[in-house]
Amino acid sequence: MLRTLSVENYALIDHLEVEFDSHLNIITGQTGAGKSILLGALSLLLGARNEGAAIKENTRNCVVEATFDIDGLNLEQIFDELDLDYEPQITIRRIITPAGKSRAFVGDMPVQLTTLKSLGEYLIDIHSQHSNLILASESFRLEALDTIAACTELRSQYNKAYAELTKAQSALAEAQQSILSARKEEEWLRYQVEELKGAAIKDGEEAELEVKIATLANAESIAEAYGALHQSLTEEESGVVAQLVQRTKALKAIAEHYPEAQQAAERLASVVIELQDLDSTAEQVVETIESDPELLDKYNNRLELLYSLCRKHHAESTSELIAIYKNYSTQLESIDRADENIAELQRAVEAATAHATELAQSIFKAHQAAAPAFERSVESILHKVGMESAKFQIGFTTTPLTAVGIEKIDFLFTANEGHSPRAIEKIASGGEMSRVMLALKSIISRSLALPTIIFDEIDTGVSGSVANAVGEVIAELSATMQVIDITHLPQVASKGNRHYLVYKSESTTNMRQLSDSESITEIAKMLSGENITDAAIEQAQILLGK
Repeated sequence: MLRTLSVENYALIDHLEVEFDSHLNIITGQTGAGKSILLGALSLLLGARNEGAAIKENTRNCVVEATFDIDGLNLEQIFDELDLDYEPQITIRRIITPAGKSRAFVGDMPVQLTTLKSLGEYLIDIHSQHSNLILASESFRLEALDTIAACTELRSQYNKAYAELTKAQSALAEAQQSILSARKEEEWLRYQVEELKGAAIKDGEEAELEVKIATLANAESIAEAYGALHQSLTEEESGVVAQLVQRTKALKAIAEHYPEAQQAAERLASVVIELQDLDSTAEQVVETIESDPELLDKYNNRLELLYSLCRKHHAESTSELIAIYKNYSTQLESIDRADENIAELQRAVEAATAHATELAQSIFKAHQAAAPAFERSVESILHKVGMESAKFQIGFTTTPLTAVGIEKIDFLFTANEGHSPRAIEKIASGGEMSRVMLALKSIISRSLALPTIIFDEIDTGVSGSVANAVGEVIAELSATMQVIDITHLPQVASKGNRHYLVYKSESTTNMRQLSDSESITEIAKMLSGENITDAAIEQAQILLGK
């Protein structure tokens, strides 16, 4: 629960410190005194964004600080999830600088606003004057039933299951769209694959063909050149090889007299061997190479085919053509496997749908099971607060599977005997809406086990005995949790364990706890106005049980 609140340099507040009771805390004051400013300060503390009006004086920081007693609330896991150090008593601090920069701390640890918001959901429920409007919100009605029916874990499971279903549906739709586009090109792809396959392309083939074509195109000149070489080397008398053989013999003959001639003879012999090998090659070329127009045409046609395919597929070489062929083949394989893939994705969607539907049905059944007791509890409170003929019902309409399940929830209400309940947001008056919200908040808050709830004039639109009954309901709620109630009604104010007065002095909002005698005076003022009568004092004492 909220133990202390300190506000400095916020809006109309210069500085104030408040210590709250663990049960019912009443806050009163004239209109415009700044009661709702306290809620604004608390909202900052719980992660609300600074809208620019926080700082009273631009020469110093705005600081809002509160101490919470959280012992026994089982928040250890929440602190662990938020990466915070758990202590039975924690201090939360929010600082806004004159430059508009914001810093937040839980204990001594700096935190993000999202962390404050997440933590705040487990600490305080603030019901403002405008919160009655959420009765028209389907999400509120859904959350209310989830809370009452203890479906929090089921809801978490359903949200995950529905996310998986959405993911599976997206994958199926993407695959279907992809195959639809692919099948438009299937015939073209099959033609290209068959053409490239039929071409039987080999890597580097074009280079080999270019060499062969060049050889065949110049066969005569090649044969002539090699023939002349052969003749020069091996002609019987004048051939180079025959002459060198003779010179080798001559050198060997003088080696006995001139030893160096032996080395020269050996070197020359090596040359002769090399020339003989060269001659053998030349002879082979002369014998094998010949002009072949048909073969030349064949090679030219093959090369032109490869060049044509390269141009067609924007390839630079046969290696790129082979890569293109493999890519086309892969696309075709994907098309051929598409039906199997689509079937698998459809099975995944069906399985995800079945799982989500099962969870949604469990939630629906839990809601239906909890509804009668919830309806009776709401009606019981409404009867206490002066709506003896009120009927409250929960209407269920089944729907196709959606992000929230298979149901649409309506809160149906009538305040008059003999009238059928209708959607509450369409028929309830402001005062009726306030009392219905009080009933709902009372029940839901107990189920959530929130330590603190704040009511900002939830009693708007009621008076007299009804106001007293509203005060009793709020007082009953405060027996099990801390309640802070901002009110204009003396009947409600008289139920508090502590009474605080918000007042304005020299354009500055202040707040102080009233003594018993001061509380009598303040409630008397709420009854009779500024001119307090003896009757008002007496009535105030009666209300306070003095």
